[in-house]
Amino acid sequence: MKKIHIIGLGLLGGSFGLAAAKKFPDILISGSDADEKNLQDAINLGIIQEAKDAPDADTDIVILATPADTLNDLLLKTLDQVGENTLVFDVGSTKAKLCALVAEHPKRKQYLAAHPIAGTEYSGPKAAFGDLLDRKVMIICELEQTDLGLKEKAYELFDALNLKLRFMDPEEHDRHLAFVSHLSHISSFMLGKTVLQKMEDEKNIFDMAGSGFASTVRLAKSSPAMWAPILTENKDNILTALDGYISNLSAFREKIAASDGSGLSDEMTEVNKIRDILDLEK
Repeated sequence: MKKIHIIGLGLLGGSFGLAAAKKFPDILISGSDADEKNLQDAINLGIIQEAKDAPDADTDIVILATPADTLNDLLLKTLDQVGENTLVFDVGSTKAKLCALVAEHPKRKQYLAAHPIAGTEYSGPKAAFGDLLDRKVMIICELEQTDLGLKEKAYELFDALNLKLRFMDPEEHDRHLAFVSHLSHISSFMLGKTVLQKMEDEKNIFDMAGSGFASTVRLAKSSPAMWAPILTENKDNILTALDGYISNLSAFREKIAASDGSGLSDEMTEVNKIRDILDLEK
């Protein structure tokens, strides 16, 4: 691994840069960002060593880490630019549109559809840290479409960063992410909105909000610039998830309105099963 180029130097792109530099001391990492301050911060923080608008012809891997609504055009542009021995992968939260977009591209074999299940509620180069990806799941879609030799470059990087690989169909990926990730962010943002509307005194929110509220609303601190595009790109799956969520909320509300303590207890007990699922990895 000699050269990596990162387009988009925020939390994910920046963390890839920091982690790769640590694991491959001789690597040359270049990059670009639409925000000039982000670009300068990335240089100052050691995320990249050199600012470049386009990757060198002999770059091993190009990582696309920009907002979801920019990835379509950026992927096509990047594939047109890169040399024949360069692998391009993105880290976006939606995969079906991208895979369909490049299905007939002459350089399709140089693209790997990837999504690391990693992140925090913070954004920008200053939020990046080298251990963000450690032991996290990396979902890969349509692996068979990527050139064998170029896949080896990806495996070398992913193994060095201690990522756990999982393989999914792109449509399946987008459908599942709508429920387990995208819906969670919507819930958090709207809980935050509801509290802000009804508790105008900020001191009361601070004094009365326990750890349960803080953990539930944590995602509402996430970057709107990143999440608004994700929600529109995966619109159909998210609307299905929202319809189910709203239906469940309405039914739960009816139990509360009817003072149906037994029904509430039974439903929450049933949902407690999620604890066993989430404890599997511990």
